[in-house]
Amino acid sequence: MKGGGLLHGLRGKQVSLILIALVCTTLFIWAWDRSSFLTTFVPTENQLLVPGEDAPDATSAKPDISVKEEISSAVPDGDLKNNQEDKSSNEATINNFPTKTTSETDDSLKEKSDDDKIDSFTANKEGENDAEEAGKTSEVVALSDSPSTTTPDKIIDDLNKITSSAEKKDGVTSDITMVVPKTETKPKEDHVEEETPDIAEKTSSEEGKNILQSETKSKKELEDEKKSDATKVFDNSVSSANQTSPEHAKKDNTVAADVKKKETCNYAKGRWEEDEGRPLYSGFTCKQWLSDMWACRLTQRTDFAYEKFRWKPFSCEMPDFDGESFLKRMKDKTIAIIGDSLGRQQFQSLMCMVTGGQFREDVVNVGWEYGLVKARGAMRPDGWAYRFPSTNTTILYYWSASLCDLEPINPGDKATEYAMHLDRPPAFLRRYLDRFDVLVLNTGHHWNRGKLNANRWVMHVGGVRNTDRKIAEIGRAKNFTVYSIVKWVDQQLPSHPRLKAFFRTISPRHFFHGDWNTGGSCDNTVPLAGGKEVTQDESLDHSASGAVIGTKVKLLDVTAISQLRDEGHISRYSIKATPGMQDCLHWCLPGIPDTWNELMIAQL
Repeated sequence: MKGGGLLHGLRGKQVSLILIALVCTTLFIWAWDRSSFLTTFVPTENQLLVPGEDAPDATSAKPDISVKEEISSAVPDGDLKNNQEDKSSNEATINNFPTKTTSETDDSLKEKSDDDKIDSFTANKEGENDAEEAGKTSEVVALSDSPSTTTPDKIIDDLNKITSSAEKKDGVTSDITMVVPKTETKPKEDHVEEETPDIAEKTSSEEGKNILQSETKSKKELEDEKKSDATKVFDNSVSSANQTSPEHAKKDNTVAADVKKKETCNYAKGRWEEDEGRPLYSGFTCKQWLSDMWACRLTQRTDFAYEKFRWKPFSCEMPDFDGESFLKRMKDKTIAIIGDSLGRQQFQSLMCMVTGGQFREDVVNVGWEYGLVKARGAMRPDGWAYRFPSTNTTILYYWSASLCDLEPINPGDKATEYAMHLDRPPAFLRRYLDRFDVLVLNTGHHWNRGKLNANRWVMHVGGVRNTDRKIAEIGRAKNFTVYSIVKWVDQQLPSHPRLKAFFRTISPRHFFHGDWNTGGSCDNTVPLAGGKEVTQDESLDHSASGAVIGTKVKLLDVTAISQLRDEGHISRYSIKATPGMQDCLHWCLPGIPDTWNELMIAQL
């Protein structure tokens, strides 16, 4: 019987072949599904997400698209949110650049950035005056954001770009403006001078890696549970790229810690504290070095609470002063203080501190070695120099109120004018610099029109009389001089490797309810009535602080700490005081200038 069907008409042999083909096909498909044969030609989905060796460099391909966006479909939304802050860190580390987007970036980098902000424009108004001579000044302090080097010619260009401000009080013009140009040198160079040339870059990048590694390690367990296989593969590749040897990481962290410690040590930030060990000497006994007009113990003053305070920096060590120990440290060295009458007070303070205010017969007057002798008809010599034979230590002072070189225009005429060379250091400094081991410079209160006219000082630049109306303004002239002399000293330091140079900031004056000749007074006798602490980072003397940036000349910042001590002035107790006039510029000794010397000694 013949039947119909799918296999009708086929012979038995043909049916067998068909069945065999179906069985083989089924086996082949089953084997194909379990074999890695296909994956050798078609990569898995996970493998498609891993950057290979032939992948384009991340810095050139899709610079604005993160790898996280490309794998977002394979990563849970919660993981993307939790790890968003790590995205920039991972990308930066792959390309060997320090991260700049995480909040945990190295503190030293932040401080360096803060240092760059010193060039931002700010203003601060403060008064200047010297009670010994006529003249009055109000000073406008400004920071310039125009880039500049500290060469005299460039300073002139910067000064010309900035407008002046003027005040007229009682017919006396006051127009001081301190300008602080930027420098092109590295800020805080002294904080990194002990490092290798490329240590700053290494510290930044290696610490960025260390921070990223610590964050990745702390989150590793949580990420392993949540991430897909694709994310794990990517993170593993990042982790391998971020490996840093423990020894290298430890070394870099140590260097960074040392740099940070140096950068955070600011002697001008701290607080005044009462100390029963003060004063460091007696105002009654230090008559060998201390002028009577500044020895308030010898006047009619009856309150001396101002003598009992000591300055304590927040983050710096300032050991107790000991005269004999200091002389041993300064064995065979010469300390030179050059500046105005406030510099003279610092000099007398140092002499009293070293001797303990006691008479010292062994101390030798060696002023003649430096030409410091009283000229015929003069009230006093231009300075003093004393030597301690036991340690061969010399301490001297030279009067140079403007820090300019002064030359008589007509030496034969007693009423001659003097060329005031704004771009030339005093001849005394140029002549004896090679004999100094410590140098302290200051200027400020003689920069007013009244003083220049009274002293017959005529501004000169480049050896000729100045004709630039911009520089002729008092503030610009002062600023030009400060920058010029700091730059000159800095240029001399390589050939005088033992010399430590300081520029002391301006000492504040405290005339209330008027000026020195208009009834101004400083009658307060309560210590620290205006506050005990200084917390700001920047100096109040922007001219001095700006001039030393990029140089090896150190800033001796005394302005803010002295601003809190208005009760420490001579006030109405000055021996030479005229009725109705008070000295709110100079200080009683012992007193505030003692702290200036302690700050200087701590930084030597």
